[in-house]
Amino acid sequence: MVRGAGGIALHWIQPGKPTQNAYIERFNGSFRRELLDAHLFRSLAHVRQLVEEWMLDYNTQRPHQALHFMTPLEFKQAA
Repeated sequence: MVRGAGGIALHWIQPGKPTQNAYIERFNGSFRRELLDAHLFRSLAHVRQLVEEWMLDYNTQRPHQALHFMTPLEFKQAA
């Protein structure tokens, strides 16, 4: 355990144990499959444009299993 700024404790996952951080592993897999593996980028501006579009979809339009298959916006409004 490492103490970071503001007294936040950082806990590193053990090597070879991705299930200790399943949410970020799921996100990384989706990001890799749906964006990085799906496109040939022409420029850094092209990367930024596609990432912005993907993030907008991921954070507003897409239902998430962890949110009982609601979009983040629907989940926020229901709370």
